[in-house]
Amino acid sequence: MEMHSNTIELGATGLRVTKLCAGSGTWRPFDGGPDVPERDSIALIHRLFENASVRYLDTSNNYGWGEAERRLGVAIREYGGVPDDFVIQTKADRDMTTGQFDGARMRRSLEESLDRLGLDHLPMVFLHDPENTTWEASMADDGPVAALVAAREDGVIGHLGISGGPVDMLAAYVETGLFEALITHNRYTLVDRSADALLTLAASSGLGVLNASPYGGGMLTKWPVSAGRYAYDDAPAALLDSANAIGAICNDFGVPFVTAALHFSLRDPRITSTIIGMRTVADADASAELAAQTIPDALWAAIDEVPLDPSTWQG
Repeated sequence: MEMHSNTIELGATGLRVTKLCAGSGTWRPFDGGPDVPERDSIALIHRLFENASVRYLDTSNNYGWGEAERRLGVAIREYGGVPDDFVIQTKADRDMTTGQFDGARMRRSLEESLDRLGLDHLPMVFLHDPENTTWEASMADDGPVAALVAAREDGVIGHLGISGGPVDMLAAYVETGLFEALITHNRYTLVDRSADALLTLAASSGLGVLNASPYGGGMLTKWPVSAGRYAYDDAPAALLDSANAIGAICNDFGVPFVTAALHFSLRDPRITSTIIGMRTVADADASAELAAQTIPDALWAAIDEVPLDPSTWQG
């Protein structure tokens, strides 16, 4: 397979990834939104397998109650395997029905992922959303962390990362020294800088750093912003005000709001890759086009002058 020159190493894992990573979390949304037709998902995956700009895909055991991984497995079989230089990562999840989040559940989560994907090895796996258990339970002798570390030692998975929400919680996991990569979401965007210190900690510790949802769930894709949700909640008025102020600056510079939102993440040297939700081939093509745009340095200086209200951040 052709090796692409636009890849960079994910921390110290040895895995080489692109600056853009395709996210599969919205193929079958948890919020009851419309499912993406299965053939659209498969067409997207095949397009990514042949795309030089995006050679990295993020999924999870619980995305769409397993549907995202199942579709990915179908696409892999139809394509004849995963290209040698394409990285697929998944996440080990709690039982979404019972809430079980222990070592036994992590082992089953890995087995489910391997079965759905049709693979015998998972190159990169993240412990997902440990805010749904306690630190003590997570770090117990047969807790989720121990189970995943053992899976790495046994060669079931290649590398282990941590993914979740609250930044202080994620920092504690980073500081254990057990993880090789970090995913933070909705917390480092044009209007929310909650993860700023976390990014520095992770990058300085040698982890690969992935920033997910730079659009804040979609709010930062269109200007003017009149109302809406940021991440998973209704956006506070002050957050909307900041978004509109930044959008107006982008407009003055002739830069689409969505382009600035993406490049805010892409330009940060601490961030290895940015995860963008992609539902169709058109999404993949549009994301690659946005990433290829050039942004004047003066725009960032102007954006830096916009006051932000930390009380509106995800934290």
